[in-house]
Amino acid sequence: MASLRLLLAKPWIWSFIGALLVWLATIAFTGGYGGGGMITAALSLAVFTVIVGVGQMFVITLGPGNVDLSLPANIGLASAVAMKVMDGNDAMIAVGLLAAVACGMAVGAANYLLIWALRIPPIIATLSASFIIQSIDISYGRGLQIKPPPGFASFTNWQILGIPILAILTVLFTIGAAIALQRMIYGRSVLAIGQNIRAAWFAGINVGRIRFLTYTLSGALGGLDGALLAGYFRGANVDIGNEYLLASIAVVVIGGTSVAGGKANVPGVWGAALFLVLLLTMLNTFGVSAGVRLLLTGLIIVGVITAAGGQKALR
Repeated sequence: MASLRLLLAKPWIWSFIGALLVWLATIAFTGGYGGGGMITAALSLAVFTVIVGVGQMFVITLGPGNVDLSLPANIGLASAVAMKVMDGNDAMIAVGLLAAVACGMAVGAANYLLIWALRIPPIIATLSASFIIQSIDISYGRGLQIKPPPGFASFTNWQILGIPILAILTVLFTIGAAIALQRMIYGRSVLAIGQNIRAAWFAGINVGRIRFLTYTLSGALGGLDGALLAGYFRGANVDIGNEYLLASIAVVVIGGTSVAGGKANVPGVWGAALFLVLLLTMLNTFGVSAGVRLLLTGLIIVGVITAAGGQKALR
């Protein structure tokens, strides 16, 4: 009982509980049909939210006001860059991925330079950058008909015993992110800045460099996500990243990361991503209209966050 109470006190566990309850409700409605396929599909789609969610998590952990609103435009541009560089050629897959990541890194670096040079809030700087990036993407990628190389498209949809290979690799990536956050100087510096930026500065942490690296990391993960999405959905699209603005923030909050900064939760990003994907699947299965679907999604998300916050307050 004590171990169960201790487990329920972890904020991230509630996102997984929410995902489980949503899955059980859906298979109960379908009479048990398609439960395994639903999990496979959820894992396939959650991967893309987890990748950008981890980048957003690091940014938000820097403290109040830090958020990357350029992710959707970044993803769209990177998807076009990746497809154009690969040009349908399997031999160019690695080069295309590197180009997409480099494109994302440039976006992330530019975001921080705007924040630093103009002394404007990150939310304004990254939102402004998103409009510039989107304009570039429209002129560069609009009407782009290049399909991903066959090998790359197969890789993004490849499964091992019903588990998507991208999900396996993303789990390994998130384990690495958790280790970096808790064990490496960079991760501890991010946490320290989020807890008290002035104290971190007095402790000798190069605040500017850590913030620069964090925004660049978020941009790089957005770029990688754009390339993978283009492979999975068989082509680049200017609007391919639109849904990941709110999703990347939602998985961070639902997953137990503090929006006040200084506290991050990597496992919770996975739980929240699965929860959101399965929730959308459940509401579609129930035949809920778009308006009611948005209302119920908001209410359920608030419920999960409240449950996690209530348990946190009891500790």
